[in-house]
Amino acid sequence: QVQLVESGGGLVQAGGSLRLSCVASGNIFSINVMAWYRQAPGKQREMVASIASGGNTNYVDSVKGRFTISRDNTENTVYLQMNSLKSDDTAVYYCNSMITTGTSISRARREYWGQGTQVTVSS
Repeated sequence: QVQLVESGGGLVQAGGSLRLSCVASGNIFSINVMAWYRQAPGKQREMVASIASGGNTNYVDSVKGRFTISRDNTENTVYLQMNSLKSDDTAVYYCNSMITTGTSISRARREYWGQGTQVTVSS
């Protein structure tokens, strides 16, 4: 019913940049928080950055000053601009969002995840 589709991952050298995109589609009534998580091999999934519908943002300390999250509410899209990439940033990056589906009469709200996109930073 709702899909989150990520794109923009790939292989980049340390110090380089990548921009991830995630588009939400389906029977969407409204989107609250949109976020990016990542999971490196052998590690727990962690939240990288989040952005509320009003624009407030949060970042994990390790990416502050290097990553920027933004969103286009008209396109139901969230972006993650990643600069000064390090080998420690290598992970599968997942889009996450709290989405309300349905109509003004009947609605349901739940969390959705994308399929993930691989980011590999070579040193």
